[in-house]
Amino acid sequence: MSQYDPNRINHLSLDSASGPAADESTNPASFQTQCQSDHDREIPEVDLLSPLTLRGVTFRSRIAMSPMCMYSSEDGFANDFHLVHLGSRAIGGTGLVIVEATAVTAEGRISPADMGIWKDEHIEPLARIARFLESQGAVPGIQLAHAGRKASCDRPWNGGRSLKNAAEGGWPVVGPSPLPFDMGDPVPQPLSAEDIERCIAAWEAATRRALGAGFKVIELHAAHGYLMHEFLSPISNQRTDEYGGSLENRMRLLLRLAGRMRQIIPQELPLFVRISATDWVKGGWDIEQSIVLCRELQSRGVDLIDVSSGGATPDAKIPVSKGYQIPFARRIREEAQIRTGGLGLITDPQQADEIITSGEADLVFIGRELLREPYWAIKAQHALGEEPAWPIQYGYAVKRRAK
Repeated sequence: MSQYDPNRINHLSLDSASGPAADESTNPASFQTQCQSDHDREIPEVDLLSPLTLRGVTFRSRIAMSPMCMYSSEDGFANDFHLVHLGSRAIGGTGLVIVEATAVTAEGRISPADMGIWKDEHIEPLARIARFLESQGAVPGIQLAHAGRKASCDRPWNGGRSLKNAAEGGWPVVGPSPLPFDMGDPVPQPLSAEDIERCIAAWEAATRRALGAGFKVIELHAAHGYLMHEFLSPISNQRTDEYGGSLENRMRLLLRLAGRMRQIIPQELPLFVRISATDWVKGGWDIEQSIVLCRELQSRGVDLIDVSSGGATPDAKIPVSKGYQIPFARRIREEAQIRTGGLGLITDPQQADEIITSGEADLVFIGRELLREPYWAIKAQHALGEEPAWPIQYGYAVKRRAK
């Protein structure tokens, strides 16, 4: 494990001819200033509507659409619903639109109706979505995932129960250890060393397919009690080999995977990782371990940590409230010296703007509120005193005209 130097910020290939020009995204001094100085509340350095450049990708604002499972695929394929669902948020002004958790293997789906990217045939329907998102000014992103022991479940509106056998439409589940998520759930088959190598290969293949589909941001899902989080948390990982026990061992798989994905992803494109900053359970994964992990991810070329929490156990007591996860994003940003995305019951543009102007996060991920209001980003422009940037097809009809 690398030794952490609080004065060091490591960006891959910043001095190479192929790397991006020095700007906010690659200038360590600029980043440290933003992290460590108080912002002028009257004239902030950046706000919610400011562009953000990471490597060679520029987001038109700091507003991102969280990946949210729609449970509306057949055999993993994206379809017209996904095109309209995601495309409407791009038309609505969102800066980054991330496709829902997309399974790297068929067995890694949460439900039989999950999106997938485990075969080449999945590429073109996803490419259609990525092309449209980009045509509307949004950056297209995708979250790659494996559900681990939380796989093989029914759709949530059917109750979300585990599907315990093939007759129910389910399949065997895997995990780091033979510990079910909840009482009555199937006991996962522990991944062997050979299984882990096959799993990494599946993520690598999925990464190449995502790039082939035209996505400009790839996010590795290591949160919410799914497979990568299962290896991190002592609640779900009781292995005695090199992938269990110490923090270094429990981080090993995720760090290996992030490094392999970074090697595949072009230097001009960013890599995100979503983590659960805490399990909200004594003896589980916590913010202190998350900070160590994020330092290591930063040293391997990860560009932003999408900071969520929970999901490792069904009995966690989570103090849900507006912005309840934002303090985790701030600590990781400041102490691990890596950019972060903040999320968690963010509904108000002023609240979202304050998260950015106060230096708590670099992106604000909007989830359920974007389900309620696809044009949230345009309405945020109006609320924050900017002229709403309606798409041209709408703007001539709805913009206020000067008298």
